Amino acid sequence: MISSLTMVVFDMEALILLEILLAIIPVGFIAALMGIGGGVLIIPILTAFFHIGIKEAIAVSIVTVVATSITGGSRYLKQGIANVRLGVFLELSTALGAIVGAFATILAPPYVLYLILSVLLFYLSFVQITTSKVEAEKIKHKGFARVEEDGVARALQLSGKYYDTAEGKDVVYRVTGTFKGLVASLVAGICSGMLGIGGGVLKVPVMNQLMNIPMKVAIATSKFMISITASTGAIIYILLGFVNFELMAPTALGVIIGALLGTMVMNRVKAEKLKILFGLLLIYFAYLMLAKGLYAILGVRLPGV
Repeated sequence: MISSLTMVVFDMEALILLEILLAIIPVGFIAALMGIGGGVLIIPILTAFFHIGIKEAIAVSIVTVVATSITGGSRYLKQGIANVRLGVFLELSTALGAIVGAFATILAPPYVLYLILSVLLFYLSFVQITTSKVEAEKIKHKGFARVEEDGVARALQLSGKYYDTAEGKDVVYRVTGTFKGLVASLVAGICSGMLGIGGGVLKVPVMNQLMNIPMKVAIATSKFMISITASTGAIIYILLGFVNFELMAPTALGVIIGALLGTMVMNRVKAEKLKILFGLLLIYFAYLMLAKGLYAILGVRLPGV
């Protein structure tokens, strides 16, 4: 009787872990396709649908983000889409911002930043969607190559090219606005450190809108950058013993499978459609930040959050 009961409990646990794996695969796919970490999607799934504690979910999420980012980033490197030089260049500023942001949480009320970031993300979503056709035209008429690169980009050899599978041709681009990119990356890092969000939602539009980086390169490079920043946090959580490895296994496997599928699809999708999809994703993040801000101030919960 006891052995039968044990088997039932074991089967139930195995079933739950399988359900987690299947639920997380789409997250890995979206994260790889859009150049984000995916933590903001993983945490609600684990807490809302599987009743995992928030602290445990955050710890597992951070380690899982490393898995999906390394998987996606390495695939994009092999495909020649991710710009390593550019990623390392911007990552220095982002890392500094994350440190500043972590300390700034002591001084500034988070709800103010939630509301500011919400407005910023709504604006960026509008820009991404309305400039989607501009991206397509620049690829078609070699517009990314006609911009004069600035001195820093030239000295560090940040410009590059990639083969666009959807267009069937090489896309050459010249990097400009490096100072703007550094400042914006610093802000992205501060937001990440203060609010606990991945910088991908800000890194991609920063590179695309301010630095003349094609959307696909921005997505791939963001994925590469996230693998660096997330690794530090993951190591700390593991050393402190906060990570539930039994829970991490199906979660990490799910995002890896999803990320592999996402990297296979991304370069086959038209850049115009990617920008629209990313704009819609930004609207979701903006709504999420708005909801958190309003709840902190007024105690009001918006639908779906």
